[in-house]
Amino acid sequence: MVSYVPEGTHTVTPHLIVKGAAKAIDFYAKAFGAREHYRMHGPGGTIVHAEIQIGDSIVYLADEYLPMGAKSPKTFGGSPVTIHLYVPEADQTVAQAVAAGAKPTMPMMDMFWGDRYGQVDDPFGHRWSIATHKEDLSPAEMEKRGAIAMAEMAAAAAAKPKPKPRRKKAAAKPKRKPARKPQAKKKTRRR
Repeated sequence: MVSYVPEGTHTVTPHLIVKGAAKAIDFYAKAFGAREHYRMHGPGGTIVHAEIQIGDSIVYLADEYLPMGAKSPKTFGGSPVTIHLYVPEADQTVAQAVAAGAKPTMPMMDMFWGDRYGQVDDPFGHRWSIATHKEDLSPAEMEKRGAIAMAEMAAAAAAKPKPKPRRKKAAAKPKRKPARKPQAKKKTRRR
């Protein structure tokens, strides 16, 4: 009997839409060690569907195709979605992704929930959070650490100097030419 989920695929699978799917596949291979399973070409050499594997997870991707509503983050001006990636060495993976062309957006740090964690934006507009799980915590431990972390963040934000409000410059008045002094009329002699 055929499984309702294809072999090797999980029940939730990210499907990324990008401008330049072939370049994205190359980037994901360099940045995250992705292995390409296959790609299907469409009109004009576009990729209508590709499948890559990062770690034990499958990721689908395709070129942007506006007539079908397939829009990339570049078209939207960003993405509200973050793709979370667990790796054995998060610092090394972030450095590798940056070397491949990603932009760091959150520095690597030890997080209260037990992960070594940071974020990058890939050149195609997708945000990736990259983590290595370092310790297992109970929900109570995580809640306690979270409260401390939030209090520290609030204190740091309050300690930052507030930017001075900018004064609006008064509109420049048009320069007027200085008024001419009336000249005395020359007297002319009558003959």
